[in-house]
Amino acid sequence: MKKLLLSLVCVLMLASVAQAKTLVFASDCTWPPMEMTDANKQCVGFGPDLVMAIAKAGGFKAEIKNTAWDGIFAGLPMGKYDAISSSVSITDERKKSMDFSDPYFEVKQGVVVKEGAAIKAEADLKGKAVGAQIGTTGFFAAKRIVGDAAKSYDEVGLAIADLANGRLDAVICDDAVAADYALTNPEYSKTLALAFLIVPEKPEYLGFAVKKGNKDALELINKGLKAVKASGEYDKIFKKWFGSN
Repeated sequence: MKKLLLSLVCVLMLASVAQAKTLVFASDCTWPPMEMTDANKQCVGFGPDLVMAIAKAGGFKAEIKNTAWDGIFAGLPMGKYDAISSSVSITDERKKSMDFSDPYFEVKQGVVVKEGAAIKAEADLKGKAVGAQIGTTGFFAAKRIVGDAAKSYDEVGLAIADLANGRLDAVICDDAVAADYALTNPEYSKTLALAFLIVPEKPEYLGFAVKKGNKDALELINKGLKAVKASGEYDKIFKKWFGSN
């Protein structure tokens, strides 16, 4: 009888695993250290680690699909994936066309410049060549500050390269990404600097985006996120990528 019960338990456990829902997350892995690719072209970073922890805690499977930023939002309502995990800021404009999870990270916009540049505040950017990744809150900030002179890029790394080569005076991006390029990147940290942070009128938070009305995915993600924060796993992942709180 015990052997029969044990067999039944094993069958039920296997069935539970087999039936676990899989959520596909789109991620533009060109945004270090939040989302990037390793030597094996696998998406790694704070975001992917958090997604996998959320999936484990939320009782579902997660798959990360490397997706270019310029089409990442269009693919969501088309059903190409279930969610977007790509350092997406929660904005009123975006909430009109997609739903968001609970916030998982607070960001400010960082301004990266050449080492020694006389740029210390927003006023110093007037009349300067400022670049940012298209469709990001960094680009929105650049447009606000320098208007149509703001230059857009498909990837933030391309903007950073132009800055290093003297074709831009500054690049605006999320503070974690700005710090990564200006302070720790072996190629740029000796020649670039994080000039200052742009303090927003209200806090800017990142969230996981899902198709409008997709309550099932949203509930799974929020359940997992809540559990990861409560268990202390979130803090471990944060410390891994940023060193401290």
